[in-house]
Amino acid sequence: MDWQYFWELFFGGLTRGSIYALIALGYTMVYGIIELINFAHGEVYMMGAFTALIVAGALGIYGFPALAILIIAAVVAVIYCAAYGLTLEKIAYKPLRDAPRLSPLISAIGMSIFLQNYVILAQTSDFMPFPNLVPQPEFLEPIAHIMGASEVLIIVTSAVSMAALTLFIKYTRMGKAMRATAQNRKMAMLLGIDADKVISLTFVIGSSLAAVGGVLIASHVGQVNFAIGFIAGIKAFTAAVLGGIGSIPGAMLGGLVLGWCESFATGYISSDYEDALAFALLVLILIFRPSGILGKAKTQKV
Repeated sequence: MDWQYFWELFFGGLTRGSIYALIALGYTMVYGIIELINFAHGEVYMMGAFTALIVAGALGIYGFPALAILIIAAVVAVIYCAAYGLTLEKIAYKPLRDAPRLSPLISAIGMSIFLQNYVILAQTSDFMPFPNLVPQPEFLEPIAHIMGASEVLIIVTSAVSMAALTLFIKYTRMGKAMRATAQNRKMAMLLGIDADKVISLTFVIGSSLAAVGGVLIASHVGQVNFAIGFIAGIKAFTAAVLGGIGSIPGAMLGGLVLGWCESFATGYISSDYEDALAFALLVLILIFRPSGILGKAKTQKV
């Protein structure tokens, strides 16, 4: 067995899975609180990549160092996408909060198509190049043949973001309010929790994480396209369902499982069947565990 090739596939899957997990967190947080699948979430991820591209292009003209450009571009992308996510919630979802469940779903799909076409107007070619902003430090040279600096950056940033989110939800006052709202929104409101504020914050956090993922994958791949959000969004939604929709650890685990599945399927079978095998895994897991790997089955009260 070629162990070097195995580890290349392993870390490649870990990198891909980390991005899926970052996006899946937004899906699972929103669903956990208002039981809505925000199908426009993948486009927010795409907007993060394009925002970083614009900022990087502007700063590059003035000769900023590559790492400084990456950090500034990521901060601007997070702020912009957080504002976008908040606006999305206020315009497209809040007015439909008490409407039949199909109405906000249609609204989400409509916002997804709108954001894609909004970016198409600014896109000058099929794929736009993204500058290489991640330097290769010397201490990574021994493992450079297995994984590059951009992959290490993605894995570390994703791990830190997920750990920070977990601590925020578990220990902060607003995090406890989010958990209470997710369990029973009406009861949380009776206890004095501002549910609208909690829901808005959920969209802001989810959009910020998606923006981070967009910037990281753009710097890793070296190009962006208006359609990257749709594909990544579907995969991240699959990861959220795989791990257990509504479960934050499940979203993380589902993203990693899906990333490894795709990577090993590409490496050992064929890249043509990458998506098919990933979704086949989803079907198999949901047949034997419909609530997902870490999801909890809801009990129906009579």
